[in-house]
Amino acid sequence: MRRLAAPVLALALWLAPFLAPAHAASCKTIHFQGNPYSLCEVTPKDGIRLWHSDKDGRLIGNFAQLENDLRASGKKLAFAMNGGMFHANRRPVGLYIEENRQMTPLADGGSYGNFGLKPNGVFCISPTALRVIKTDAYRANPPKCRFATQSGPMLVIDGRLHPRFLKNASSRHIRNGVGVSADGQHAVFAISDTPVTFYEFASLFRDRLHLQNALYLDGSVSRLYAPDLGRADVGLPLGPIIGLAVPAQNP
Repeated sequence: MRRLAAPVLALALWLAPFLAPAHAASCKTIHFQGNPYSLCEVTPKDGIRLWHSDKDGRLIGNFAQLENDLRASGKKLAFAMNGGMFHANRRPVGLYIEENRQMTPLADGGSYGNFGLKPNGVFCISPTALRVIKTDAYRANPPKCRFATQSGPMLVIDGRLHPRFLKNASSRHIRNGVGVSADGQHAVFAISDTPVTFYEFASLFRDRLHLQNALYLDGSVSRLYAPDLGRADVGLPLGPIIGLAVPAQNP
């Protein structure tokens, strides 16, 4: 038996990555152009999704309440962040789809703050792909989304920064957003750990993460829940929340 110990251990170590739980977000902190950012990466099969209200129609509003709701079903949060802009009553500003049900319709955006800085866009989650789509393209040919949230502005559009972003802009905020790979098999959620400009934030997705399309989710109210990073940000109630729920581990 002692002779088998080393080979068995080696085999176990080799297999470990393949035997790891299928649903896991990878979160880390990086620096880009002098600014720190926290990132969480997912794939379609991880099960990323959106939440707004509980089964009784009550606003969830924060990560602690969502974690509490998930605990009742034997799950926990792997990571979460605010998932799109919302009105004072916490109703989503634009399109919002949850479990294939459209709760609010696609919106033009008008002059509603950053949402109206066109083009805005939609983050669409399906079982096989994750996509960031310009609102006009979504309207012309709506894809089938199990979950979707509309926000704005677009940060990166087919590899180009939003044309309204200025390199020498002075407006700085904590900002969060999501970018996707061209094949739809990889998405990165990012939040700035210090105030940044739109230009700096969009450049992160294009020049460091090399993602062709990215969407702004919000600023100032931006918050992150990432146990791996020791993050559980708090603040006023949120509207949509986006994140990943995984089976809870037994103690």
